[in-house]
Amino acid sequence: MALVEAELDQRWPETKIEPSLARISTLMDVLGSPQRGFPAIHVAGTNGKTSVTRMIDSLLTALHRRTGRLTSPHLQLATERISIDNRPISPARYVELYREMQPYIEMIDAQSATAGGPAMSKFEVLTAMAYAAFAEAPVDVAVVETGMGGSWDATNVIDAQVAVITPIGLDHTDYLGPDLTSIAKEKAGIIKRAPETLVPTDTVAIIAEQDPEALEVLLRRAVETDAAVARAGSEFQVLNRRIAVGGQQLELQGLGGVYDEIFLPLHGEHQAHNAALALAAVEAFFGAGAQRQLDIDAVRAGFAQVTSPGRLERMRNAPTLFIDAAHNPAGATALSATLTSEFDFRKLVGVVAVLADKDVGGILTALEPVFDEIVVTTNGSPRALPVDQLADLAVQRFGDERVVTADSLPDALETAVALAEEVGASGEMVSGAGVVVTGSVVTAGAARALFGKDPA
Repeated sequence: MALVEAELDQRWPETKIEPSLARISTLMDVLGSPQRGFPAIHVAGTNGKTSVTRMIDSLLTALHRRTGRLTSPHLQLATERISIDNRPISPARYVELYREMQPYIEMIDAQSATAGGPAMSKFEVLTAMAYAAFAEAPVDVAVVETGMGGSWDATNVIDAQVAVITPIGLDHTDYLGPDLTSIAKEKAGIIKRAPETLVPTDTVAIIAEQDPEALEVLLRRAVETDAAVARAGSEFQVLNRRIAVGGQQLELQGLGGVYDEIFLPLHGEHQAHNAALALAAVEAFFGAGAQRQLDIDAVRAGFAQVTSPGRLERMRNAPTLFIDAAHNPAGATALSATLTSEFDFRKLVGVVAVLADKDVGGILTALEPVFDEIVVTTNGSPRALPVDQLADLAVQRFGDERVVTADSLPDALETAVALAEEVGASGEMVSGAGVVVTGSVVTAGAARALFGKDPA
């Protein structure tokens, strides 16, 4: 596994893309088009993609479908990206898949080099491995999360009958475009005209609430591709939510009617909206509508079994310690809103490590109102912003007295726990203290590993 990962890491990382599906399409042709062997639900957007994908997967499983799931990036181990029956494939299977297609990958590399192009990227190879694994399983349906964009994303060699667009924000602007309109145009590329078949089917676009300029682009794309559209706040929505122990209780308006008494073991209003999006996607997949509702007990069971590692996931108690993979201002804002509305910490300490290519200032600004103190550190990634630079940006927003530095994540966790347990002016330990580790998917994954959690 380590050797294969080392080989794959010599390729372009998923943060670097070329606007072409030529290499992945050629490899799929050579492999016998495994991506045509199963129906698919395709998920794009800026925030919430992984949570929505995992919710869809859990609902399909509860409805007795064998599923394949492709998500990215991973938290701890690359095998997390490719799941069958809601479980990551084994490291042995991961290696086997790669070695089986390695000769074909190298052939595509050589063809591309001859034409003056790059070798296949790591993400292209992983996508091909996933599609091959799904076809060989075989799965009844694949739930596929895009890597970065949409139109030119390697996953987009599938023709999904349901295309899901989560909220679109400003992220990866160096590749996807400088504004919401251009980013939305790229992500809208997963909405495609349904292929001609003996039994005609329509493509359905399930669209989360969007800024007006993004929504206009998505709706125009749906018209161009003859796709039916269901929009959050119109055809489906969250009717009611209340905080519950370990998550929240929901009432959702779906395409097929009202689904009540739904327990979702995830925190945050944003996760409630993700749930409504996932429900509508599964309804669309099964053709549910005004006269046809999904089995309510199966829907309840599916949501109750949802997990989304690294999304406000509790690692320990006394003091309470959460990890969260928020890595852009929108994600950090959602995290702050959840911490404010659903918890009553008397003192909250943040541990933050951020990748240098992110909107670090925007992330820190969103987190400032909820953290009493912040420990800035590095997550060990070569892409991480150096601690001294992160500290300078944090001091600008938090002030000198609220910012502490640590050279490594383990040291930062130890420091943060000590700060949370610090004796107050009265001589007593502050009760109701907490620690939240955030700033990057890499940070959340590294912290999860430190607490001995298995990849999921």
